[in-house]
Amino acid sequence: MNVGKLILEGRAFLALLVVIVVFSLLSPNYFSVSNLLTMSSHVAVYAVLAIGMLLVILNGGIDLSVGSTLGLSGVIAGALMQGVPVFGVRLFPSVWVVVIVTCAVGALIGLLNGVLVARFRVASFVATLGTLYVVRGIGLLMTDGLTYNDLGGDPALGNTGFDWLGFNKLLGIPIGVLVMIVVAAVASVLLSRTVFGRWLYSAGGNERAAELSGVPVKKVKVWVYVVSGLCAAVAGLILSSELTSAGPTAGTSYELTAIAAVVIGGAALTGGRGNVRGTMLGAFVIGFLSDGLVIVGVSAYWQTVFTGAVIVLAVLLNAVQYGRKRPRKKPADTPTDTPKTLASVA
Repeated sequence: MNVGKLILEGRAFLALLVVIVVFSLLSPNYFSVSNLLTMSSHVAVYAVLAIGMLLVILNGGIDLSVGSTLGLSGVIAGALMQGVPVFGVRLFPSVWVVVIVTCAVGALIGLLNGVLVARFRVASFVATLGTLYVVRGIGLLMTDGLTYNDLGGDPALGNTGFDWLGFNKLLGIPIGVLVMIVVAAVASVLLSRTVFGRWLYSAGGNERAAELSGVPVKKVKVWVYVVSGLCAAVAGLILSSELTSAGPTAGTSYELTAIAAVVIGGAALTGGRGNVRGTMLGAFVIGFLSDGLVIVGVSAYWQTVFTGAVIVLAVLLNAVQYGRKRPRKKPADTPTDTPKTLASVA
């Protein structure tokens, strides 16, 4: 393997190193343990969202609804923490019930996307774009455009502990980061050591060939969207817990961040190529770059420019890595292209 190919395939890791070195030189507090843990907790939201997106992209699709699903998940969690009126009595579910219900809603949104794409053959871009608006609208209708600012719960009502996900630590590591690690580990095992993983890569690489080989292509397609919706719900729980608030506009444009993390990680947008390790590195590149620009005081406008430039560069490198050389056409005057004459036939 030549050096150029090695650098190309390890570009996400090299980009992360460059980000860390540059901002460590610009700010002495950037590379401190406390700051790295804080930035990692921010990255957890991007990474969990991107892992779900990775499965969809491996299948050759796209899921534009994950940002809206993230926002609606936070709204549902906030509404449940405020209490649910039932027959004139307001019930306050425990935090674990809130988590389960929220994850179920995220999976249900993913199921809707999967059915539209797999069963009704709606283009994934169109189907998930429509779901994006529907889900965002539901969140706005539920809150009337307002934000739930107090998610702490009430000890007397037994529904406390929601902020535990965003602020507590286990062995010195934020809970959100641990959730990210668990999700990444499960996804990695799913892709590399299960039949479903082999089906997914096969269907993403060549759907028709996979179908002829007996792969349940439609079932795989539905399930990747379900997992994507579930990951979006988990990311929504982490974000709303870290912010201790939940609003219907949370997660706006996060679907683009998730796609960017997958692309920076080296996955092919055409499907069939990519892995969890690269996606995680892509999420850390985006998260550490964004936080580093904030720490050194770069304008928010320039932050957008820098982030966009990194994404464009990643897409160009993907095109270089996965671009295929077109076969050269034979010259028209070659013997194989010369029409047979009557003499030669004779």
